[in-house]
Amino acid sequence: MTIDARTLLPIAERAVSIASDIIRTKAPGVITAKGDRDMATEVDYAVEHAVREFLARETPEIGFLGEEEGVIHSGGGLMWALDPVDGTANFLHGIPLCGVSLGLIEKDTPTLGVIDLPFLGLRYSAAENVGASANGSVIQVSEARELQSAIVAIGDYAVGENADERNRPRLALTQELAARVQRLRMFGSAAIDLAWVADGRIDANIMLSNNPWDTAAGVIIAREAGAAVVDLDGSPHSMTAHATIAASPKLVADLVELIAETRKAVVFDRMSGLT
Repeated sequence: MTIDARTLLPIAERAVSIASDIIRTKAPGVITAKGDRDMATEVDYAVEHAVREFLARETPEIGFLGEEEGVIHSGGGLMWALDPVDGTANFLHGIPLCGVSLGLIEKDTPTLGVIDLPFLGLRYSAAENVGASANGSVIQVSEARELQSAIVAIGDYAVGENADERNRPRLALTQELAARVQRLRMFGSAAIDLAWVADGRIDANIMLSNNPWDTAAGVIIAREAGAAVVDLDGSPHSMTAHATIAASPKLVADLVELIAETRKAVVFDRMSGLT
């Protein structure tokens, strides 16, 4: 099944409005542990249920993937991907860096995305070949050309099983970036990381992970704003990529090279018994 994503943008906007209202008006409620330092709130589940039910009525032919309850049903090559509260830890602590992220994936590629940050009054949206906007105004990626003048956001460190092993390259990369870029930031929300690359608020974002509910909306918004979005090796990003690197196009080659060098050094140190 192929659908012009532009025709679904109003539906996605309405779905995200439902979610945003819940996030703004409800307290986190009961916390459900999902693993080591990983949790979901009552609001996460309330948002996912409300959005899923709305989309099932409006687009019954399209599948749905939610962070909390997984794939409810699959569509003919099309799938909604929802993070009901991206930045749950921030939300729990009253930090306003959180929001809802809804993307539409066709095969392995996002074609539509809406991100709403209810406590910041910001909504980002994009559809393939339409461009990206923030609160209705066109946005564009920054023109940064050098790492030393770039603000770079990094994804959260790993928690849970094998966290120490998975954090070795993250910590090494943090150290290398800190020595080369203007400033490092960790916002705790993949949606914010990608939306703010699109909006030119930051110059690059590096996440050594790629969950569809985290990245689908942000990837298409960043791309439509002119960002380059790639995997670890610099190949075009898809929902099966190992990592998510989004940046001003002039920065991507340097970032990919830096990440490759850092990962090689981590492997060498581990094999040499240094870590």
